[in-house]
Amino acid sequence: MKKIILTALLVLSICHLHAQTLLTAKVIGVRDGDTVEVLDDHNKTTMLRLAEVDCPEKKQPFGNAAKQFTSNMVYRKNVSYIITNKDRYGRSVAKVYYKNKYLSAELIKNGMGWHYKKHSRSKELALLEQNSRARRVGLWADPNAIAPWDWRKAKGAKYCR
Repeated sequence: MKKIILTALLVLSICHLHAQTLLTAKVIGVRDGDTVEVLDDHNKTTMLRLAEVDCPEKKQPFGNAAKQFTSNMVYRKNVSYIITNKDRYGRSVAKVYYKNKYLSAELIKNGMGWHYKKHSRSKELALLEQNSRARRVGLWADPNAIAPWDWRKAKGAKYCR
């Protein structure tokens, strides 16, 4: 019985490590503030949806600013990332890092996106959003900023990712 439990724990820990593999690639496209396309060393492209952040949609106020911010930070640059999940559109949800910075945190800190509390319990990201709101940075300069999930709901499926 002990061997079975130990074997099960070993298998689970290996699966967890595999799920947390740090990958590297070059950003070859920025679809919007929270979606990038990367090319790995094997010439395979992957669409990455940034974890823990939701940026304004392209046609939404600050949508272009969020896309430009992401582009300025990572376009044509090498990044590291950890895939955490798949979204309902088949994209890999990932934590993306560049120059020892977490891209989702930088977007939130600079008022280019919301902490996506529906998919993240990070207290650090919640605090970054709170501080951005208080400083009225980026999209928080608009006192009536509409969360992207509310924008998509109001506009219908054609604005869904």
